[in-house]
Amino acid sequence: MEVPNGQEAFNYVEVRFKNGRKDFYYNAEKLHLYDGDVIAVEASPGHDVGVVCLSGELVRLQMQKKGIFPQNHEFKKVYRKANEKDIEQWQAGRAKEADAMYKARGFANELGLSMKISDVEYQGDLTKAIFYYTAEERVDFRGLIKKLADAFRTRIEMKQIGMRQEAGRLGGIGSCGRELCCSTWLTDFRSVSTTAARYQQLSLNPSKLAGQCGKLKCCLNYELDVYLDELKKFPDTKKNLKTKKGEAFFQKMDIFGNKMWYSYQDNPYEFIELSLERVNEILVMNKKGQEVDEIKDFKAQVEVEVQPEYANVVGQDDLTRFDNQNKGKKRKKGRRKKGGNPNQAQQAKGKASTKSRNKRNNNRRGKPSNNNNKKE
Repeated sequence: MEVPNGQEAFNYVEVRFKNGRKDFYYNAEKLHLYDGDVIAVEASPGHDVGVVCLSGELVRLQMQKKGIFPQNHEFKKVYRKANEKDIEQWQAGRAKEADAMYKARGFANELGLSMKISDVEYQGDLTKAIFYYTAEERVDFRGLIKKLADAFRTRIEMKQIGMRQEAGRLGGIGSCGRELCCSTWLTDFRSVSTTAARYQQLSLNPSKLAGQCGKLKCCLNYELDVYLDELKKFPDTKKNLKTKKGEAFFQKMDIFGNKMWYSYQDNPYEFIELSLERVNEILVMNKKGQEVDEIKDFKAQVEVEVQPEYANVVGQDDLTRFDNQNKGKKRKKGRRKKGGNPNQAQQAKGKASTKSRNKRNNNRRGKPSNNNNKKE
């Protein structure tokens, strides 16, 4: 977003650190910073290294969205753009994090602490290491801090996080087949309740509604607003439909199909499908004191699509049309094997027919046959 002429740029930037951790910093030196720049920022103690993810007027909008204002908040400063030495220390700290996490888990098991260390983050200048852990109860980790400080020779900070933050740091694949939202793009974790599943008519099965963190899936809130808008069209499901045959109570509904199913109280296993318009008509009539004869009279009529009939004009739409040809070929091959060469058989038949024809002609003319001559 370009700044109008005569107006100073907004001297705050949003910086991203490991695993999506973000914070706002004050650009006191008025450096020209853009998205993707690696910078060194103030930390306690020393400095940290991060990547700029927002700059300019977009930072002002983001701060207003989160309720953070410069006049009411103290911000840490941006020192400089990261030089080669800063980047080398930063990368060296990233390389040590995996080994530090495994060693810390071993120390926690030796001390018998009921906690799970899920991640380690070194500060950019390697003067501090933050250990993130999850625990169901309060943990006394003073002995663990002493062991970690002796092993790594740096300042140690323990930070407890929730189950959702742990899943976001570890990452994984969700039931949808994609990477977890909390580890890719989701930064703020809103509360998810079972009412979201009820509005969407999902079965309250914990194994299906729970995510990798063991809590309700964050994606239950994604389509909740759409369902709430559609549910405003439907009448109160507690109201029964009054008919001369009896009262019919609500069974289920199709929110996006605008359909509802009712059953009589004397026959609750028979589900009668009604459109939303029909249900509203019956409720209006009941409100006026009128009753319909039977709820089936108002049953929604389902239009059946008539499929066109295709005629076998060419005769080639049969999938088994080649089977007969193959069978015929097999039979011919079998005859050839049994009877020998078919050309020789035809030649023999031709010779026999010519002999019989000559014999008949000679008898008619009175000539003796060759056989008689041979005998004489």
